[in-house]
Amino acid sequence: MTRFHRWISAILLPLTLAACATAAAPRDSLDAIARDYVRLQLAIGEKEEGYIDAYYGPDELKSEGKALGAASSLPQLASKVDALQARLAAAAAAEPRRTAFLQAQLTAARTRLRMLGGEKLSFEEEAVGLFAVRPELKPLTAYDPVLARIDNLVPGQGPLWQRVDAFQDRFTIPKERLKPAFDAAIAECRTRTMRHMTLPPTETFAMAFVTGKSWSGYNYYQGDFASKIEINTDLPIRISRAVDLGCHEGYPGHHVLNVLLEQRLVRGRGWIEHSVQPLFSPQSIISEGSANYGIDLAFPGPEKLAYEVRALYPLAGLPVADAARYDALLTALRDLGGARFTIAREFLEGRVPEAEAVALTQKYQLVSEARARQSIAFTKQYRTYVINYGLGRDMVQADVDSHGPDQAAKWRRMEQILSEPTLPSDLRAR
Repeated sequence: MTRFHRWISAILLPLTLAACATAAAPRDSLDAIARDYVRLQLAIGEKEEGYIDAYYGPDELKSEGKALGAASSLPQLASKVDALQARLAAAAAAEPRRTAFLQAQLTAARTRLRMLGGEKLSFEEEAVGLFAVRPELKPLTAYDPVLARIDNLVPGQGPLWQRVDAFQDRFTIPKERLKPAFDAAIAECRTRTMRHMTLPPTETFAMAFVTGKSWSGYNYYQGDFASKIEINTDLPIRISRAVDLGCHEGYPGHHVLNVLLEQRLVRGRGWIEHSVQPLFSPQSIISEGSANYGIDLAFPGPEKLAYEVRALYPLAGLPVADAARYDALLTALRDLGGARFTIAREFLEGRVPEAEAVALTQKYQLVSEARARQSIAFTKQYRTYVINYGLGRDMVQADVDSHGPDQAAKWRRMEQILSEPTLPSDLRAR
């Protein structure tokens, strides 16, 4: 071999070896990133009780996530989120919606870690960081005309909240009749949903009544198409809540969403990231929004009142004489929903103390002091999560309604929203 050939070989051989090594190195895949995402979310869950709303993936990932959480500080977990986002940005985007979903969820995780580390965010910053939406809140005075309208519905003496609360108490379900009323309501919600959606034949749920909670109902998804639905009985439950909670927690609400995600994404496509559900993430505005809108979808127009009068009032042993007026009141009260978010912002940002927040809740939500305290307790525990119910519902409704007045078309769109990696940005603007 000549000196020239030796010189060329000395240059080319390292380049050839480097090329081989590069060719042999496995490309980062979305599946690998998704597994690390699940592990990382579970690790963050070790730092905050309740951060993980549901998990039904492999046991080994749960164990690994627990170990990672125990071994890592909050800054270390934040660095791991940053690294995973960088990997995701560099990976081949063969599935753009899957990639976008993971990026949005990781942004929320990074935001939550900032909060757990003691960083103070404004209400808007928190909502954008956790839920990928920017709420537009009205001043409380904007709801005064609604109060005046409701005042005409429930005339009489004393504070308006007191009159409204007393009127609504006439529609309380006796405790001994709660189970038959809820069993019937959930069954009807399921029947109406199954007319439009096909669920796995093994899907099921168990219901229990509980106390000592800041929420009125909760769905704990167990995996294998099963849910545990809990109903809080700390405060008297009124007749309208049977259908509301039956749809919201069950059909076509949280239970159906989780069943469809498990069936079509986790099992159907192997997208393991959907086996873990962090509470503070863009997933939640879709989950809560679709669950709230699902009530109107399953019982459009006057159908909810007609069903309640026909089936639930007799089960609850309640007279039906004022049922229509009660239903009209509930419709009017919905227009006060945004006031709750304004009160939450003022309270969380320290502009009003807790006692004033309770009083404002009584005035603008027209509830008793006990119900107002429960509402503020929820805000203290879950903070900006409160926007998911009203804003999420409005966003889902606007999107579904944009597909036309045909009910079948609305149900098809609803099924798409529930069974895909849907983000708030995927919904058509209001």
